[in-house]
Amino acid sequence: MSDAFSPPPSPGGEVSAEQRQWGLFAHLSSLVGLIIPLGNILGPLIIWQVKKDEMPFAADQAKEALNFNITMAIAGIVAWLLVFVLIGFLLLPLIGIAWIVLTILAAIKANGGEAYRYPFALRLVK
Repeated sequence: MSDAFSPPPSPGGEVSAEQRQWGLFAHLSSLVGLIIPLGNILGPLIIWQVKKDEMPFAADQAKEALNFNITMAIAGIVAWLLVFVLIGFLLLPLIGIAWIVLTILAAIKANGGEAYRYPFALRLVK
């Protein structure tokens, strides 16, 4: 069985408040996608690139948010294509609700210092 959904090992002790805050920002930055096209991918990508060398917890959470948002973008495109056979009308709202709820849940967990893993996400960025 793969450890794709298991959180990474603890970065040697307690996660600092600053790392928890950046982990929170990494997840919530994806909500920029509600205003800016592809903002849901750009927000976590920028945080991951900026913090990957100095904050392992924040970088891990940004990468997790990035993978999840890429997965949601793919799911959204597929659902949009399925609108032409009517099933997409049901899938699009479900994907949107799942995206918002899971993003907020992940942000809360990251702010508490817990390395969150989304229940379904393609691990495209390693």
